[in-house]
Amino acid sequence: MTIPRRQTRTVRLGSLHIGGGHPVIVQSMTNTRTSDAEATIRQIDRLADAGAEAVRLAVPDKAAAKALPAIRKASPVPLIADIHFNHTLALAAVDAGFEGLRINPGNIGGEKPVAAVVEAAKAADICIRIGVNSGSVEKDLLAKYGGPTPEAMVESALSHVRLLEERGFYNTKISLKSSSVPHTLTAYRLLADRCDYPLHIGITEAGTLLSGAVKSSVGLGILLAQGLGDTLRVSLTHDPVREVDVAYMILRSLGLRKRGPELISCPTCGRTRIDLTALAEAVERRIAAFPQVFTVAVMGCEVNGPGEAAEADIGIAGGAGKGTIFRKGAVIRTVSGATEDLLAAFMEEIAIFLKEEHNHEDACRDRRAP
Repeated sequence: MTIPRRQTRTVRLGSLHIGGGHPVIVQSMTNTRTSDAEATIRQIDRLADAGAEAVRLAVPDKAAAKALPAIRKASPVPLIADIHFNHTLALAAVDAGFEGLRINPGNIGGEKPVAAVVEAAKAADICIRIGVNSGSVEKDLLAKYGGPTPEAMVESALSHVRLLEERGFYNTKISLKSSSVPHTLTAYRLLADRCDYPLHIGITEAGTLLSGAVKSSVGLGILLAQGLGDTLRVSLTHDPVREVDVAYMILRSLGLRKRGPELISCPTCGRTRIDLTALAEAVERRIAAFPQVFTVAVMGCEVNGPGEAAEADIGIAGGAGKGTIFRKGAVIRTVSGATEDLLAAFMEEIAIFLKEEHNHEDACRDRRAP
């Protein structure tokens, strides 16, 4: 990264440290009914397995609040309760042991409810995220600025932060989300100049898997490249596990975080003589759950094979009825057959590679041991 990370105060979300130079934290949000504790726990487990380091849950009513203790007890990661309109739901989340709250102080009932939530959060050492969306800006600010402009969003957020600061609460992070990428970028830049709180970044209502991933990658990628962002969520109209996948792809592309394998593949051209799309997608599915960090290349021909993908840990280059498997640019095996045969042979070699890497790491640890 050519631009250093923005320096912020450090806040705590359970065992996680946010801001202050700590790694960018990936979070997602469940889309189950929170009142269905079993379904929600299953989804939290799936998100944690995918790499989510914190998970947010909607708490819209008393039925959801009643399920929170069981969910908190079963969760392997810190949980954040998303609260609107009813401050007693926030208090229920605090009582259930949740590590974080996402609130908009302007819509939970006035000064006394805000004070009650802040005092409970302070006593329990809970993190509060002040979350302002373009659709939640107060009417007086909409009138002042002529709409939910970036300036209106920043003023809204800072006025809410002051409510917490007046009560001696500083374990706070802030988000300013819009479905407009330019508005989101401007809002976060303005906010970053006016406070030192960590920022949770995201593009709200980004869209379905493809459009949402592209929109989020552009917006979040620009912010991260400018040193802004301490936690993030990729919002997709899809299985939330894919939010986590896309988040790590964004962070990995900028060199900020690494988790699991990275797949590189060529876009195909007239030289391609195999069904490269099917092969690449099959490999991607097979390696998706691997926790190890390594690079896999799936290339369409020998031109784009060991040469252009020489830095890949392991790769395969297709040909007419055959495939060449290589490690770090050196050919180790040639396989004949259909796409299924190439896939089977390639997965065998990946398994061998990972085993050898594991043994190498064990040997290194043994040598370092006193």
